[in-house]
Amino acid sequence: MSEGRLGGDQVEGRRAVAELLRAGRRRVKAVYVSSSALRDPAVAEIVEQAGGAARVVAPEKVEHLARSETHQGVVAHAAPLRPADLDDLAAATDAFLVVLDGVTDPRNLGAIIRTAETAGATGVVVGRHRSAHVSPAVTKAAAGAIEHVPIAVVGGIPAALDRVKRAGCWTVGLDERADRSVHDLDLAGERVALVLGAEGRGLARLTRERCDLLVRIPMHGRVPSLNVSAAAAVVLHEVARQRSGVPGTAR
Repeated sequence: MSEGRLGGDQVEGRRAVAELLRAGRRRVKAVYVSSSALRDPAVAEIVEQAGGAARVVAPEKVEHLARSETHQGVVAHAAPLRPADLDDLAAATDAFLVVLDGVTDPRNLGAIIRTAETAGATGVVVGRHRSAHVSPAVTKAAAGAIEHVPIAVVGGIPAALDRVKRAGCWTVGLDERADRSVHDLDLAGERVALVLGAEGRGLARLTRERCDLLVRIPMHGRVPSLNVSAAAAVVLHEVARQRSGVPGTAR
């Protein structure tokens, strides 16, 4: 059983809507396209892909429907995303999960989901409370990745980490105070859950205590840390690099 509603029923932005249509995993109810955007070949292709669901409307109509400022003249209404089951994600033989502890900025969440997809992650885990869910701003920032990365919604991150560990996954938290560098890990062949903390606050105390390992990204300049989505890009692709030579772990 899923543990919470995920959202994702309104998709905004040309790339995000195009990927929604290409993936074909959800029912698309309508795709509203601004008449002023039709000269763009990418928008014309969206209209063609949408078929009978396409609605070419006045720019004011799209502005009224949109819930973000970066809709690019395209807004789609679709069936909501179906939350994944955490235990199923953790039980996979190639499990590579991204667990988000209190990431509340929609653009950060979308960017992390996009990065997770490019790194070959097999699932993302978010909390039901104190977390951004899949809003139109998230779908835009994710640029279509929400159509391919399963997302589980859980009641609490510490308890979720216990479940992930019981399933046999290593839980690795990113913490700027950790002694160990992410580059010193050896995760080749391991099932892993990478845990990222909130903007500014980082990992909550209970979350930090539930991690098997804590690692940091070495900083070589004067600024002591990275934005969480930038940090996710560094760490996810480092984990992907370590796993890339192991059969059955790279997509």
